[in-house]
Amino acid sequence: MDYVISLLGPLSAGALVTLKLFAITMLLAIPLGLVLALARLSRFAPLSAAVGSYIWLMRGTPLMLQMLFIYFALPFVPVIGVRLPDFPAAVLAFALNYAAYFAEIFRAGIQSIDRGQYEGAKVLGLTYGQTMRRIVLPQMWARILPPISNETITLVKDTSLIYVLALNDLLRVARGVVQRDFTFTPFIVAACFYLGMTLILTWIFQYLERRHARFDA
Repeated sequence: MDYVISLLGPLSAGALVTLKLFAITMLLAIPLGLVLALARLSRFAPLSAAVGSYIWLMRGTPLMLQMLFIYFALPFVPVIGVRLPDFPAAVLAFALNYAAYFAEIFRAGIQSIDRGQYEGAKVLGLTYGQTMRRIVLPQMWARILPPISNETITLVKDTSLIYVLALNDLLRVARGVVQRDFTFTPFIVAACFYLGMTLILTWIFQYLERRHARFDA
């Protein structure tokens, strides 16, 4: 028991890195995903095609590969040539990747709203922006909460991929202690940390689903 307690300090420090990456990714990926979804639905064909290609690229290649490209290859790309520190590189890769997944969820949510509601809003004199803000988006949020919940929980687990950039996240710290002490106990404690985080997220999304149920058609 004393050994487990001694693990809480270093693993908590690793968990903070995990939570920091998770929080920043969510703050960046959700609004970017919504913008991409609206662009994907645009009647301007070149814009819609460009966003569709971006989503295909981000969803069709591994997140780890994207992260390694941003960290190692981006400095050698003509015109760009920027070398990002390890944590900002991880944030950029995660935000761009998850924005693509969120964009598809948002697109499906927007398209699930009956076209008659757009026509009714037009009769009432609402602009497209007002229709989206007051009618479509509130209903969309209520409908996409389950898939958003799944992606969010996946994000928590995917943060472990940053070990390739030598960032001391929860899993890398646990692995370091395992290699030092020759015991698998740190992995069990780390699993408890991950389970605790995903459990809290599950409770939050269950609450949001109940609260927004009134918007569901």
